Amino acid sequence: MRIAYDVTPLSHPRTGVGNYILGALKGMVEAADGSHELVAFGPVSIRGRKLLDLTLADLPVGRRLATVPFAHAVRTVWSRLGRPPAERFLGQTDVLHFTDWMVPPGRPRVRATMIHDLGPLRYPERLHPRTVRMHTATARAAAGCDVVFTNAEFTAADVVERLGIPRERIRVAYPGVDARYRPDGQRYEAGRPYVFTTATEDWRKNRSVVEAALARRGNDLALLSLGSGGHGYVADEELPSLYRGAEVFAYPSRFEGFGIPIIEAMASGVPCVVSSHPSLDEACGDAAVRADPESPEAFAEAIGQALAERELLVSRGLVHAGRFTWLETGRVHLRSYADAL
Repeated sequence: MRIAYDVTPLSHPRTGVGNYILGALKGMVEAADGSHELVAFGPVSIRGRKLLDLTLADLPVGRRLATVPFAHAVRTVWSRLGRPPAERFLGQTDVLHFTDWMVPPGRPRVRATMIHDLGPLRYPERLHPRTVRMHTATARAAAGCDVVFTNAEFTAADVVERLGIPRERIRVAYPGVDARYRPDGQRYEAGRPYVFTTATEDWRKNRSVVEAALARRGNDLALLSLGSGGHGYVADEELPSLYRGAEVFAYPSRFEGFGIPIIEAMASGVPCVVSSHPSLDEACGDAAVRADPESPEAFAEAIGQALAERELLVSRGLVHAGRFTWLETGRVHLRSYADAL
């Protein structure tokens, strides 16, 4: 198969979506083992092109990257208009796969897209109306694809219920865990015991409940968080050591598509306290302490439980996280393309 895979989101600093896209691409390269041709494509900005070239430097994939101003807007309009067809600059492909909501304009044998979650449709009041309209239109356009990927059964059920896409056209491709997340290795030195979270001040990420929970405990543990506005800003390359050095990893999100940081923390040998929202059930399995994301009291108690049951939670977490590999993610993608041909 000749597979064209949209990598535009990798032209920005990586978020969970970008990490999934890169992990899935690496998994496909490994699973294909030279038997399929993979082509990375997409419109990118000049600055984004430099970042993307660095990100893809070690991957044996072809590249068809158009450097344009306002790349994100161009990509959105291109997806919505459905022209010009991608074949104009990609050549003939068997599979055309757009990532992160977008729908591929073209006439390949298989059109595929990825829906990471339906948060904008679930919580429209939290977004600008224009953003909601864009996501709604794009999500509905996914009905015209031969394959719709999600990264969790929860999202697959959401897509069936809210978009009316038949379940047989949906493929669940769980994320994997990078090899850099493991129990052994350097631990971050914060000067005092700490709770680590990747949550931000965003309503959905809900960091404030962890702050309030630690205050209820008398601030016996420091809070370190990833990203701007956090208590002790840390860079992505420090993530493995941050996970390993933490007493507890806290993930208080009100809603997620999957929750990759949960399995990263588990793979790093850290007990996890996670929101009880059902969108996080698959990431947690039986290996996390769950707590109401609206209750600082519940999170404070859950942190105490995680500290008390550390050995059990770490053991369960390592087993659970071991089930998620990018190689399997890649295999699911390749099988799904082949089945749709």
